[in-house]
Amino acid sequence: MQESEPRHAPGSAPEQAPESTPGFALAVAAEATYLVNLMLAPGLAFLVLCGLWLRYRKDAPPLARCHLAQTMAASLWAGVLLIGANALILLIGGYDAAYTWVVLVLYFTTCHTTLIFFGALGLARALAGRNFVYPLIGRPCEER
Repeated sequence: MQESEPRHAPGSAPEQAPESTPGFALAVAAEATYLVNLMLAPGLAFLVLCGLWLRYRKDAPPLARCHLAQTMAASLWAGVLLIGANALILLIGGYDAAYTWVVLVLYFTTCHTTLIFFGALGLARALAGRNFVYPLIGRPCEER
């Protein structure tokens, strides 16, 4: 049986496995919980995310702190956008008005899908052991 070839160039240091990065599991958990909040269990997953953030925001490794800050900021923005969409529906005539569907379709095709896309990118970066700052709504992260 042949030995597998090294995954790094000869003479260079091997790359660190992403899962050995301090804070990897918490970063992945934060991003996954954010996506669950948007797609499967809104509210309940937000409470779990809040609990993670309250527990680990100060003493987590930099990678986890970055992903926790991003997901909390994005979750709060998601709530603001959802409340804004509902307020707009009420302002234009309530839920029985014909424009309700226009607002809902626009909200879901622009805002909600963009937030899910950001979450998928954030989860991919967390799985790679890298920081990720959500475009437009993210908070700066400290460099590790």
